[in-house]
Amino acid sequence: MLRFKSLGSGSTGNATVVQARGNLHTTHLLIDCGLGIRQLDKRLGQAGMLADQIDAIFITHEHADHIGSARTLALRERIPVWMSEGTWLGCGSPDFDGLLRIACDAEAIELGELQVRPFTVPHDAREPLQLTCSDGGVMLGVLTDLGHATPHVIERLCGSATLLLECNHDPALLEAGPYPWFLKRRVGGDWGHLANEAAAAVAAAVQPHGLRQVVAAHLSEQNNRPDLARSALAAALGGGVEIHVADGPTGSDWLSA
Repeated sequence: MLRFKSLGSGSTGNATVVQARGNLHTTHLLIDCGLGIRQLDKRLGQAGMLADQIDAIFITHEHADHIGSARTLALRERIPVWMSEGTWLGCGSPDFDGLLRIACDAEAIELGELQVRPFTVPHDAREPLQLTCSDGGVMLGVLTDLGHATPHVIERLCGSATLLLECNHDPALLEAGPYPWFLKRRVGGDWGHLANEAAAAVAAAVQPHGLRQVVAAHLSEQNNRPDLARSALAAALGGGVEIHVADGPTGSDWLSA
């Protein structure tokens, strides 16, 4: 059984727990750790978990809202941390006391009941990776923090029953919003973040390959609204795909993939 819960999504901090339950063992992967350690412990508790239940941490890239307290948590609980070499260099080459594991595009990672497959994405970070997670029966695709979806990205996501998918901004709200010009250009550019319609196009491309559920994530508080993200996804997908929206500060409920 594969299920997941966003603990937080957006510029205030990103973290998602993925749980794979087998006959004898249960594996927990924490994808990103962009919260302070006290807040992370609190939200894990609200999810019915303790930090020492986490078997591995996967960091998608070095931006503060994704890496956050990863080193603190890893050293405290002795949890292995997976990230690309570029991400490690991008966050200053910190010492993980033997817990660092290097992830690469298309190289599968076996974590107990979970198989993780990282893939590269276009984003303004050193060597960003997104990923799919599978328990052998169902696959979850995680795609946040990218400026556009390449054919490689779509290929890696095909077969996902669920997508945790960035719907960062509405272009009209971004254009009219408070960001300075250079930041608007970065967010809306090919190496920034997905607009609602671009995210919906990704979901539509994956839909014929078994997609049943989409969770809109990483919504900008200034430049998007949940109803706009949901409407863009619904227009592209029609019926048959369940749509949820992760809240920035609180994330989502536990959801089955």
